[in-house]
Amino acid sequence: MDERALPITEHLAELRRRIGMALAAILIGAILAYNFSEQLFGFLLSPATEALAARGSKLQAIAPTEIFIAYIKCALLAGFVFTLPVSFWQIWAFIAPGLYDTEKRAIFPFVLASTVLFVSGALFGHTFVFPLMFQFLNSWDNDWVVSAWTLSEVFGLTTQMVLAFGVIFELPIFVLFLSLSGIVTARQLFSGTRYAVVASFVIGAILTPPDVVSQVLMSVPMVILYLLGVAVAWAFEPKATSEETSEEKKALETVVRR
Repeated sequence: MDERALPITEHLAELRRRIGMALAAILIGAILAYNFSEQLFGFLLSPATEALAARGSKLQAIAPTEIFIAYIKCALLAGFVFTLPVSFWQIWAFIAPGLYDTEKRAIFPFVLASTVLFVSGALFGHTFVFPLMFQFLNSWDNDWVVSAWTLSEVFGLTTQMVLAFGVIFELPIFVLFLSLSGIVTARQLFSGTRYAVVASFVIGAILTPPDVVSQVLMSVPMVILYLLGVAVAWAFEPKATSEETSEEKKALETVVRR
């Protein structure tokens, strides 16, 4: 019983160590980013502040510590993004013992691709989706109600959307992993495209505010990224299956001849 529990204990200890190293890197990155927190804060919330400025309004800080806490959160978010290579490296290092030697050598492409995809997703959302989203949400003022957005609410929504777009842009990596691990084949993934389309729009509706523009601008890229992942999985799918099939055919022919 102890022999069975020992490997699990070792895995949990290794996981805890990897998480600790990733969190330490994020903390160091956040401390360094805090020196530029005002610039990062202005850049992160620019879609919302520009939408409000078009109507002569500004964000409001209700609590005395709201701005200071927002700066700290902004530094933590920046530290997380800046240290993504370290986090992805720790993820790969944790799963590497269960991989083949050829797969272990893919650590650099994995870390690079994962980082580029996450940052690309966050920038795509911030550049193209957030301005349209906040303009839509700020277009409902009337004679009875005037928009008075608080800093904490806008910062929370912006952070949520940044992380959401970053994660969904990791879809090709996830699809490739499913194929290489043998859970599903690239052909099966392609045949399930219609289900992926439905799932993409459902996820887009859950993660975005209730406006059609932001939902579509999240769901459509998800479909494209899914198909991109399927194409990459098709290209990198192990060729062992076809070789094994030919060997089985040769063995069967040999048995028939005998």
